[in-house]
Amino acid sequence: MTTQAQDYEQVIYETPAPKVARIVMNRPERRNAQGITMTYELDDAFKRACHDDAINVIILAGAGDHWNAGHDVSGDGPANPSPDQVVGLCGCFGGKGWEGPYCREREIYLEITERWRNAPKPVIAEIQGSVISGGVMLTWLCDLIVCSDDARFRDATAVEMGIPGVEFWQHPYEMTVRQAKEWLMTGGWLTAQEAERRGMVNRVVPRAELSARTLELAESIATRNPFTMKMVKQAMNFAQDQMGRKAAMDFGFHLHQMGHMQAMLTNGVPVDIDSLPPVIRKNLEKVMAARRAANPQ
Repeated sequence: MTTQAQDYEQVIYETPAPKVARIVMNRPERRNAQGITMTYELDDAFKRACHDDAINVIILAGAGDHWNAGHDVSGDGPANPSPDQVVGLCGCFGGKGWEGPYCREREIYLEITERWRNAPKPVIAEIQGSVISGGVMLTWLCDLIVCSDDARFRDATAVEMGIPGVEFWQHPYEMTVRQAKEWLMTGGWLTAQEAERRGMVNRVVPRAELSARTLELAESIATRNPFTMKMVKQAMNFAQDQMGRKAAMDFGFHLHQMGHMQAMLTNGVPVDIDSLPPVIRKNLEKVMAARRAANPQ
């Protein structure tokens, strides 16, 4: 396995086999929680792999015991991307009222994840351990998903935050509508085996074999005609969009923003603080207090 020269802080870029790039989220101490730094390093790594004619397939992996714990709500690191990092056209991250938060989430969660979903090369997720809320979005941008037998998935935004699902709202296109409703309304865990039965993942393999089996699949696809694979992906994504995925996602994103605004009006913070687990609530209160101290009215 070759790890190529790079300047990333929270991502590793590897070429484990000819024609295969492996992008590794590398914050194991935070269970690979995704903040601004990781988001834009991932974007750079995806662009790097897509623009490299020697790469035919991309693997998205996570270091440590867990694949991704969702959005980083610790308050560490930058709150917004710098102007030179922004890849979309929606600015005004410091706008008044809900304009700033709306534009921020549109850029760093909705549009950038859609950009990765439409990468012109096959992307395979290599998933182990827990995948929570924002981490599920990273799962769904991938074309194929291989997960370990101990992997599990949860979108806790509805039951713990007062928000009707994550920003990249693809739930009814990953399982049946009734299954998606139950998953969101109960906030329960979805095991790897159940996710496979519902059609959300392609393969469930023993944890010890995860990396090898994922790489084996990637190498198999990497030997195929890359332009053909690009057209297969484009055709499948178009078919899904013709079923209403993109329109439903945009609507879901705006309901997500409405959930934030309702919480802000009733609680003074953009989530339903009364529903939060005690540990997360304590951390959020600490972050909000620090922000109020830094920006007194």
